[in-house]
Amino acid sequence: MLGRSCSWLVRETLAAATLLHPEHCTQPLAARSTPRPRSRAPGFLKCVLGVLKMEMTEMTGVSLKRGSHAVEDNDSLAPAEEAKRQKVSECCLTKSQDGLENNSTPSCENVPGRPEAVSAGKSINNSDAQLEEEEEEEEDGFSEEGDEEEETESFADMMKHGLTELDVGITKFVSSHQGFSGILKERYSDFVVHEIGKDGRISHLDDLSIPVDEEDPSEDVFTVLTAEEKQRLEELQLFVNKETSVAIEVVEDTKEKRTIIHQAIKSLFPGLETKTEDREGKKYIVAYHAAGKKALASLLCCSEKDVDHDTPSKKVNNIISDAKAILQNVCLRGTLCLLYPRKHSWPKSRGSYCHFVLYKENKDTMDAINVLSKYLRVKPNIFSYMGTKDKRAITVQEIAVLKITAQRLAHLNKCLMNFKLGNFSYQKHPLKLGELQGNHFTVVLRNITGTDDQVQQAMNSLKEIGFINYYGMQRFGTTAVPTYQVGRAILQNSWAEVMDLILKPRSGAEKGYLVKCREEWAKTKDPAAALRKLPVKRCVEGQLLRGLSKYGMKNIVSAFGIIPRNNRLMYIHSYQSYVWNNMVSKRIEEYGLKPVAGDLVLKGATATYIEEEDVNNYSIHDVVMPLPGFDVIYPKHKISEAYREMLTADNLDIDNMRHKIRDYSLSGAYRKIIIRPQNVSWEVVAYDDPKIPLFNTDVDNLEGKPPPVFASEGKYRALKMDFSLPPSTYATMAIREVLKMDTSIKNQTQLNTTWLR
Repeated sequence: MLGRSCSWLVRETLAAATLLHPEHCTQPLAARSTPRPRSRAPGFLKCVLGVLKMEMTEMTGVSLKRGSHAVEDNDSLAPAEEAKRQKVSECCLTKSQDGLENNSTPSCENVPGRPEAVSAGKSINNSDAQLEEEEEEEEDGFSEEGDEEEETESFADMMKHGLTELDVGITKFVSSHQGFSGILKERYSDFVVHEIGKDGRISHLDDLSIPVDEEDPSEDVFTVLTAEEKQRLEELQLFVNKETSVAIEVVEDTKEKRTIIHQAIKSLFPGLETKTEDREGKKYIVAYHAAGKKALASLLCCSEKDVDHDTPSKKVNNIISDAKAILQNVCLRGTLCLLYPRKHSWPKSRGSYCHFVLYKENKDTMDAINVLSKYLRVKPNIFSYMGTKDKRAITVQEIAVLKITAQRLAHLNKCLMNFKLGNFSYQKHPLKLGELQGNHFTVVLRNITGTDDQVQQAMNSLKEIGFINYYGMQRFGTTAVPTYQVGRAILQNSWAEVMDLILKPRSGAEKGYLVKCREEWAKTKDPAAALRKLPVKRCVEGQLLRGLSKYGMKNIVSAFGIIPRNNRLMYIHSYQSYVWNNMVSKRIEEYGLKPVAGDLVLKGATATYIEEEDVNNYSIHDVVMPLPGFDVIYPKHKISEAYREMLTADNLDIDNMRHKIRDYSLSGAYRKIIIRPQNVSWEVVAYDDPKIPLFNTDVDNLEGKPPPVFASEGKYRALKMDFSLPPSTYATMAIREVLKMDTSIKNQTQLNTTWLR
């Protein structure tokens, strides 16, 4: 059993060494007669090869471009200009004993340091495996071809085909003030979001220090051992001699001194364990191999019998020597600690989760998590958070990660641009989605046309009355095919239409390669041919095409199921939002801004009807309306019939919202129709340069930058506003109420473009 396992290790070591000495390779590694049984593979050897590859590969950064004038709503998909990515500085991967898994979920970011597996198995022939292989090899992000392609239309011209608020049922206002124009998100730094935690505190990045942990080794660990002792421990670690242990006398016998020696050996020589022994009245720290010398010697020093049995060539034996030297070299630098699993690598007294505040610019939460996981070489699912945040914004939120040290996280501040991590603490529990109390927004509307009186009226109305709690435009996509149409087709069980809506050509702002993919699909209906047009196969279109290639055109349900669940549910939630927006507009048109008998209010989590005699006990801020589903009730007035008519027109049965596929069964929910923001404040500022920031961010404050000073008069005027909103509400809808204008990308882009010209 051990011999076979070692033989496999020889092959893997050969593969690694061949990377350095390809001229020695006597036969293709894929030609071995019998693949290694899965059960006999030490799980960490994939990591070993990754480390070896890292040692031989120069890590370089990637230059990523930032768009300049695309306008987006909160959490929206990025238009073509904005999708050009940010700069990431040169950085080596951080190396530590915690978090050693490296098969992280890929993201749409091209991050340096991505590990590549060294294949030593049989060649893969089936088409699905080939597609997966292509997916692994593809560039994460946008290809050079896509970036360099010249657009035949301007972004503003392309967005003429986008949605407007009227298209998704957003038609009413609650205030009577006169509206005025202003540009929303002219710069992403004009939109800043700070998360409000479950304790009501607003998250700020204001401390970059690393918490002092009594379990962490002190600086003395680097000086407590003599050069001779280090040499002996190094030889023990690498099996250079026949010693089974190394004993170090404790000259100054104190508990503190012994603790430092224990920490020094374990920190500087991964794989060694220590114990204290009394010998002839003296205290000694004894170092030994945790796994036992025989087992580890067998792992790193395979017997000549095994080598000659599988690969009798002298050249191959030379490769083995080279590979062992590489392994030893890596081990000496402390990066091969994954070969020696430590029983106590994470202190028991320390909370298992490192909580930190993440400051990010122009990147949504999932993209940010993917970037962090790649740099840390861990899976994204060890991160947790309370809510997802905007892309086109500066956002500050709390993140928790399992068993990654604050030191390791803080190192990323040297590696990444437009990210900052701080306010570290160790806690016993992760974060959970929905635990937050809301978000605090700081928004700048540039080039406003309203007078000071108009601004005053608008902001007072927002503070006292609030705004209609519509689902914002970002809920429905940015192209001529809204996401709610796909959701409706799913609920109708019209799978051919689902496929067509996702893949067919459409007007609007899209990357060139996606346009070519759609054109190929329209022309050939060949999923494999269309997939070849996509350098980025992790988009929804690529995943669906991969599914169609795997399951065939007659099994669209299974093909669609390849798309991640959250992405699939996004479509039906979009349809629910579309219905809700339309019904709320009808409710306000019919009954105005006062509660009426038959309206719904929540008592705890249960919806109840307002009776005639109780109307005066409620305000419009108490009224909720349902998103359609099988587990909700509908108002007892005209709007109930409006729900039924709308769903009937869409060939759906309001009395049976369960789907044949459980994932697509809608239970429904309730949502307040009017939201009143908290902590509302504002000021009108004058400025001359449209490129300058109009307020300081958390990073500006950390760097000691003075706040901007405004003149009494300037070429332009801007409205700077601050307010807090509960979860799942859209700041863009609050801004819409202030401006009394369409906040869609289509309208804002036209406005921005006209002003720039």
